[in-house]
Amino acid sequence: MGGKDRLELDRETVRLVGALILRARIAQRVIDDWNQEQVDEVVTAAGWAIIHPEHNRMLAEIAVRDTGLGNVADKMAKNRRKTIGLLDDLRGARSVGVIAELPELGLTEIARPVGVVAAVTPSTNPGATPANNIINALKGRNAIILAPSPKGHSTGALLLEYMHAELDRIGAPRDLIQQLPAPVTREATVELMRQADLVVATGSQTNVRAAYSSGTPAIGVGAGNVVVIVDETADLRDAAKKIAASKTFDHATSCSSENSVVVVEDVYAPTIAALVAEGGVMLDAAESGKLSVAMFEHGRLAHRFTAQSAAVIADRAGLARSALKSAAFLMVEETGVGAAHPFSGEKLSPVLAVYRARDFAHAAALAESILRYQGAGHSVGLHSKNDARAIALGLELPVCRVIVNQAHCFATGGSFDNGLPFSLSMGCGSWGGNSISDNLNYRHFLNITRVVRPLGTPRQEPTEALLFGAYRRKFGA
Repeated sequence: MGGKDRLELDRETVRLVGALILRARIAQRVIDDWNQEQVDEVVTAAGWAIIHPEHNRMLAEIAVRDTGLGNVADKMAKNRRKTIGLLDDLRGARSVGVIAELPELGLTEIARPVGVVAAVTPSTNPGATPANNIINALKGRNAIILAPSPKGHSTGALLLEYMHAELDRIGAPRDLIQQLPAPVTREATVELMRQADLVVATGSQTNVRAAYSSGTPAIGVGAGNVVVIVDETADLRDAAKKIAASKTFDHATSCSSENSVVVVEDVYAPTIAALVAEGGVMLDAAESGKLSVAMFEHGRLAHRFTAQSAAVIADRAGLARSALKSAAFLMVEETGVGAAHPFSGEKLSPVLAVYRARDFAHAAALAESILRYQGAGHSVGLHSKNDARAIALGLELPVCRVIVNQAHCFATGGSFDNGLPFSLSMGCGSWGGNSISDNLNYRHFLNITRVVRPLGTPRQEPTEALLFGAYRRKFGA
């Protein structure tokens, strides 16, 4: 393509995106003065659009058909659970007008929209992640434009069709929710990020880096490569059951699915036996080598293995053992970390690397090594009856979440039995190159104005003796 043709294409992309942005701004202004009750009604409408059983099934079926990732039943469960949980989080949450009065500080907090949100969403969750972003954005009276992965475009288009019907029902502008037209190009996605008021990027680290370099305020999330530790105090049957459930859900499309398990030596054999009882099959050295060659082409995970069943993975790798045809997940024994040991990285499939640790300290060191290779900032799991060890991991490891005695992929993104916000986008802090370290939630879609009044009783200015006295006496300063 010549330079002139490229220039015309770039101009057309700018015009196309600009038209979407303009429509979004007009729609956003319509709801800018809506009250909390009206906003909560539009949030409920968007939630019902995906929760409706027939809609949910259609979205899950199209997602699996067009992306080739995961399975329909688990996609339906994810769409429903994540949306129900999010709506419960938002129930009663203030996001319009005065949201907090702090008389002791003389402060009043007022919620304001950020404007037009550009949401870059992945093929792994082409229904649940856009829905989560849309609902959070609407809670803050924002408009939102999706930039889905090319394979996820059809799911997003159907989701918007359902949501637009619900917006029509309540008299809200359709252009509050839009999507880039197919085929979705990198150029259009980058231009959308440039013209929007806020970028939220979930998925490939290429997109996350592009979001942070777009010149627009951005929230991107880091890569996952979850490590879970099983120590000598753990309930091994419970741990194995939860690891298996998490590892196999939707064929491990979640960035929060366990990728490695580090088991303390004293309970290594019974832990492996418990995992086998849950459907895991341990590969021998030859099978592991064959799988590694097939799964990792030129050091990168081959797409044809991503989010497939264990049986399909075994077949595509040429593994013929009959037990593999009914395996729920595959296990490979690993000892090293880094590029020469590809199973130590994120696998996005029901393949679990297994490490043997001398003791808990060694297990923690292994976990840190794995995370610093891939997945720094995301999270670590611990199955233990010793809560002090959870605190130790939180103090020492480069993670934003320590998930204790839970199925990791269900717990990390919020659960009805823990206190994290329901989300499909987990911030990884500075360790993961992110601007947030918590789960993406509705407050990230708000500007907050603070009215500041003088205190009735001013704070007393501290003396130098109070601030520096102990320091000067200690060091003779």
